[in-house]
Amino acid sequence: MKKQIYKWIFFNLMGWKIEGDFDEKIKKCVLILMPHTSWHDFYMAIICRGATGININWVGKKELFRFPFGWFFKYLGGAPLDRTGGLNKVDSIAAIFDSKETFRLGLSPEGTRKKVEQLKTGFYYIALKANVPIIPVALDFGKKEVNFGNPVMPTGNIDSDLAILKTHYVGVKGKFPEKGFEIK
Repeated sequence: MKKQIYKWIFFNLMGWKIEGDFDEKIKKCVLILMPHTSWHDFYMAIICRGATGININWVGKKELFRFPFGWFFKYLGGAPLDRTGGLNKVDSIAAIFDSKETFRLGLSPEGTRKKVEQLKTGFYYIALKANVPIIPVALDFGKKEVNFGNPVMPTGNIDSDLAILKTHYVGVKGKFPEKGFEIK
């Protein structure tokens, strides 16, 4: 029932569509959602997640998951990030992958809604360390479309792998295109 409501909102009320296929056999992966130009991106991703029925997670500092809102953030797919014990973010998130049977982490490699000259690379090193594929996901406000790309297994050659991933975003327009990362 809940999925049907999300589908109605996403497809009928908002007029969006989904292109590309997500292989639900992939239980662990890093999904990179671009371009990230607006706060609208978060709720669009949550609605798309509900419409597809694909359980996609995100991480936040563990303090977010305390009473009174912790249950709500977990319901939205959130996973608390505990950085005690000297672990950096990459190691901490890779440890979450190790502890879960299914964990599909959605991230924005821009790291902000402002225009950036280069992408942050933490998503890449998380996928490399956790030995999971990276799936490019385009949030195209110009076409009103969410587009799932093909999984890319990180090889350790970040320049080559990023070049492949970036091709998925050519011509994609964010809510505020002037703030989007420019694919070169």
